[in-house]
Amino acid sequence: MQDWLSRIRVPAGFVMAVVYFYFSRPTWPALAFGCALAVPGLLLRAWATGHLRKNDQLAVTGPYGLTRNPLYFGSFLLGGGFSIAGRNPWFLLAFLAGFAVVYGNSIRQESKHLRMLFPGDYPLYEQRVPLFWPRVWNADLGNSRFSIERYWRNREYKALLGFLGAVIVLVLKIRLA
Repeated sequence: MQDWLSRIRVPAGFVMAVVYFYFSRPTWPALAFGCALAVPGLLLRAWATGHLRKNDQLAVTGPYGLTRNPLYFGSFLLGGGFSIAGRNPWFLLAFLAGFAVVYGNSIRQESKHLRMLFPGDYPLYEQRVPLFWPRVWNADLGNSRFSIERYWRNREYKALLGFLGAVIVLVLKIRLA
């Protein structure tokens, strides 16, 4: 069941996007407010991927000093922002429920994987850094620098393209309404 949820995460997102765009009723204020929440999520995801060396080194610097799951927290902000921008309360409820189930499972699976990959480092990291909600006070951002090469290698530009595409669709819906 858990592996199944992880595998359907992205395809289910595309299906939900189609439903979202069909039923959304954006306005300029809703889009502005939603983007005010979504843009920090997009930036957090970009910052996180610039520090991520998947399966080679435990990421503990930059946003990984704030939360053990900055990519998922960034996705949470993006999804919440677009839920608000769509101006349908069911979107927000469906997003929150779906996120809790699918990403809750992914977080558990990835924590288990990281404990196996980094048995000496991960337990200490777990004790020091919160699982999901960022700790902005007394955070240790480390001294590692953001790498644009890692950003591109991790293909995070796809999130930027998706964000821009979604904004364009919502703008078109407002203009054509």
